[in-house]
Amino acid sequence: MKSYLWFILGVVSAVLLTYAPQFISPKKEMVTEKVIVAEGHQQSYEVEMPSEFEFCGEKVPLEDPDVYERFDRELYVNSYWHSHTILVLKRAQRWLPTLEKILKEEGVPDDFKYLCIIESDLMRTARSGAGASGFWQFMSSTAREYGLKVTKEVDERYHVEKATYAACTYLKKAKEKLGSWTLAAAAYNRGVSGIQRGLRDQKVENYYDLLLNEETSRYVFRILALKEIMMYPEKYDFELSTHQLYMPHELRSIKIKKSIPDLATFAKEQGYNYKILKRYNPWLRSNKLTVKHGDTYIITLPVKAK
Repeated sequence: MKSYLWFILGVVSAVLLTYAPQFISPKKEMVTEKVIVAEGHQQSYEVEMPSEFEFCGEKVPLEDPDVYERFDRELYVNSYWHSHTILVLKRAQRWLPTLEKILKEEGVPDDFKYLCIIESDLMRTARSGAGASGFWQFMSSTAREYGLKVTKEVDERYHVEKATYAACTYLKKAKEKLGSWTLAAAAYNRGVSGIQRGLRDQKVENYYDLLLNEETSRYVFRILALKEIMMYPEKYDFELSTHQLYMPHELRSIKIKKSIPDLATFAKEQGYNYKILKRYNPWLRSNKLTVKHGDTYIITLPVKAK
């Protein structure tokens, strides 16, 4: 039995020695070709850092090697995170005009629209594991503190315009306490008291000199990276034709002064289904709307094509 097995092994070995080169060589050529292609892509998609940069009119000290490398890291992460960045660019066409209008109205620098983007990716129904919700990712307690209603039926963290006004109030107060818009941006992630404590304990005066936890350390640089990429998308190989962008919808407003016991029925009366009603009004969190005396809500729905 053993001698038979040795015989079989001998035959197999002879076959392999005779024919193996025919099979092995093409594989080597294929691997080589793939390596060449990969190297070509690396050369083509090398990210070029800007020579200078500002956030809200405040200089980013790129001459500091630590600052340079942190910015460089976020540029690579976001420029290669294609699906995410493409979807943000698509949504931006729909939502940035609204954000820009309110920021200007409230005297908050336009650059804070990029903070909103890194918070929620411009998804109205965004919700974090910790419970922060909406475009600006307010926690319920902070939302109430800044005048937003948060109940079982109504959650204005999901109301883009109202939440943006609330965020502007927060940012202006943070800037007043901390002295710069860059620190106000960091405070949106860390909290004003957390930033104040860091500045005091480390005896420094600006964000770029602070040693922070990983999340807040990257936070402002993520904003900077999104600003750079969205200002110059073609530089980072993001070129979308107009028809691919998500355009703003033409909406009509309905004033609601009386309670609505069944929102599905209300939607049908308006010529839409419940899904569409909730899509355009995600701040409606129940299947009914109770309106107290003196209150008024505005429900928006698309204008039907003629």
